[in-house]
Amino acid sequence: MRKVFQTEVCPPIAKSTTTENLRTMKRLLGLLLMATMPLSAAESPADRQLPVRGFCIASPSANLVEEFIKFIEEELAPRSVNVLILRVDYNFQFASHPELADPGGLSREQAQKIAGVCQQHQIRIIPLINLLGHQSWQSNCGKLLNVYPEFDETPAVKFPEKYAWPNADRLYCKSYCPRHPQVHAVVFALVDEVCDAFAADAFHAGMDEVFYLGEDQCPRCQGRKKAELLAGEVHAIRDHLTPTKRQLWLWGDRLLDGQLTGLGEWEASRNDTAPAVDLIPKDVVICDWHYARADQTAVYFAMKGLDVVSCSWRNPNVAALQVKDMVRFREASTPEMKRHFLGVVQTIWSGAGGFLDQFYGRRPPSKDSKNPDHTEAKCFVRMFEEVANLK
Repeated sequence: MRKVFQTEVCPPIAKSTTTENLRTMKRLLGLLLMATMPLSAAESPADRQLPVRGFCIASPSANLVEEFIKFIEEELAPRSVNVLILRVDYNFQFASHPELADPGGLSREQAQKIAGVCQQHQIRIIPLINLLGHQSWQSNCGKLLNVYPEFDETPAVKFPEKYAWPNADRLYCKSYCPRHPQVHAVVFALVDEVCDAFAADAFHAGMDEVFYLGEDQCPRCQGRKKAELLAGEVHAIRDHLTPTKRQLWLWGDRLLDGQLTGLGEWEASRNDTAPAVDLIPKDVVICDWHYARADQTAVYFAMKGLDVVSCSWRNPNVAALQVKDMVRFREASTPEMKRHFLGVVQTIWSGAGGFLDQFYGRRPPSKDSKNPDHTEAKCFVRMFEEVANLK
């Protein structure tokens, strides 16, 4: 009876059928595993096409930390933002140099709290302190040069009571002297403290819009090539970060030739720093910012062997084009080139509180006078709508 049952009801299965069934079961199991994987473990279209989907903003004041964390959880994470560049500068209660601390700045505990939320949502946090340039703004001296005036690259240039551009001194923002023998001991201590507080594996050094460098009035820099001075500072910062295995990020405008490209002296350089692109280490990440047009200089940086992200500000159309261009660059490149095209970053320059106010509709946003639809909030939304549409 058992034999009849085996023969008639469950006949032997052919070997080829068994193999095909196993293959089908494996495929089904694979699909089931993918469907049940955590989002971080399963590669999404955005992960595949844009490895970096970033957001850059000033760090919040101490009283806005909770709302900022809410924004991370409810707005950044659902939009698949995976890099947060936080412009800390001196908005921090430094213990290494308390003379440079902002009493109302972030505490170490608050920094750790922000970092913890970012880690929970798989967002890489990269603190930023402006090094070299942006040590002042209009008629206001920045914290570093206010406390350490001996670091000033152009001490003879005085701040006017009423600032205007252009001016006889070509004063935009002051710079520290990269060859001053004590400057790095101070600024690197700040870098280490902030990176430790945020448990960061990367640091953004700023270094954009450096108009003062290698000036004749500086006894240490006069006569030296500006490109070599800029590259030397990049090397110094990168070499300082290397023992802690932290990656260096920086803005890319000083590495572009403003006259050759027609980009001018803001988005690019007209003070002979552009040749530094061939002198800096190849393991830094370039943040290539263009706000009026989606200029495709990311290709230039990639061809120099540098990793690059494209950055927008408040023009939604530019942001959308940068997303599409970066995907196209990656799709149309060899594997050697593709790895350099990392993704996109939305930049915010109105401050954390100002941006949150405009994003949540508490006050009208600052608008481009030429186009009222060009706002930071609309640009942010549009960029990540394009990211969400990736297939």
